[in-house]
Amino acid sequence: MDTTRRSLIAAAPTLGLASAVAAQARTPDIMVSTWDFGAAANDAGWAARQGGGSALDMVEAGGKVAEADESNSSVGLGGYPDRDGRVTLDACVMTWAGDIGAVCALEDVVHAVSVARAVMEKTPHTMLVGAGARGFAVDQGFPTQNLLTPQAEAAWREWLRTAEYAPRINSENTDWRGTPGGPGNHDTIGLLAIGGDDRMAGACTTSGMAFKMHGRVGDSPIIGAGLYVDDEVGGCTATGVGEDVVRVTGSHAVVEAMRHGMDPTAACRSVIERLARLRGTKVANSQVALLALDKQGRAGAFALQPGFTYAVTDATGRTRIERAAALFEAP
Repeated sequence: MDTTRRSLIAAAPTLGLASAVAAQARTPDIMVSTWDFGAAANDAGWAARQGGGSALDMVEAGGKVAEADESNSSVGLGGYPDRDGRVTLDACVMTWAGDIGAVCALEDVVHAVSVARAVMEKTPHTMLVGAGARGFAVDQGFPTQNLLTPQAEAAWREWLRTAEYAPRINSENTDWRGTPGGPGNHDTIGLLAIGGDDRMAGACTTSGMAFKMHGRVGDSPIIGAGLYVDDEVGGCTATGVGEDVVRVTGSHAVVEAMRHGMDPTAACRSVIERLARLRGTKVANSQVALLALDKQGRAGAFALQPGFTYAVTDATGRTRIERAAALFEAP
């Protein structure tokens, strides 16, 4: 790691006490989701809660909004395909009781988050992949359709003209300096919520890295990496380069840091710093961000690079967009 990045790690201020003091003076947060498009997802989650839905209902409703948005090139319908032109989806859910469900490399079904929930509720397993996941979804009555939109297909064909048949990293990992938090500057939606019964759940859903190798799976459907929920402590979700999140089991590590007394922002920061120490210059120009919500209703996040935004809805139903601090951000 270069000297500048080492100095940024050493010089950055401690965030835990300030965050804890601020939390005492505001309405508790009840739902968070990654990126600015999380605002629409949170609106759906809030509506589910107002209708008597559980935290699981909240995060599923929010995830489905992103999955159905054709303009979102990194989640669900409209997601960019792999390098062979096939759109494959990954998703997982986790509840207050430690129940989990996940799907990987799911094709032809828009709402991967709902299929993941069905895996959890209707099978003895925790994960289904590929053709098995698709077959299960069809058996459960999920409709099938072509997920490759004309816009995504055009982007793929343009990529084929210049690519050397290798995965292209999502724009968040190459364009963050010029377009921090911009419309194409993200992947994945991760969601965490606290229901009216004070129980917690989370979900994570993605179409994965643009033009990835067929069969590639990142962190999003991996419990402990892309998502982790512990009803005694809180939950965390991740976005960015999935391979790097998996290396430090990012979401589980954040929850354990909160268990040992850190507030959500400080806990996210501690894991980002660990990743930077582990990988050094290999993460100098890529993005990983972590978002957490504890059981006291305090939200917090931290990222490698500047530009990560997230949506927070409090117990009054008001939603705000926050911008996370970053490790490789000039003081």
